[in-house]
Amino acid sequence: MENRKLVYTTTQDHMASLMKGKLEAEGINVLVLNQKDSAYTVFGSIELYVATEEEDRAKEIIADGKEE
Repeated sequence: MENRKLVYTTTQDHMASLMKGKLEAEGINVLVLNQKDSAYTVFGSIELYVATEEEDRAKEIIADGKEE
């Protein structure tokens, strides 16, 4: 994933959706990589990636979202 940076990882679907929504509301395009096992959803994670130039801003938005 050239020109993309990992900004968030979780095992919870709802948290991935929440953070993706927050980022997109701020105009940041998000790529979601779901690495959860399809049979046993307790294994694996969901990762959110953004463009390299949006990394710092995305991390700030995510940090603000965790405090709520």
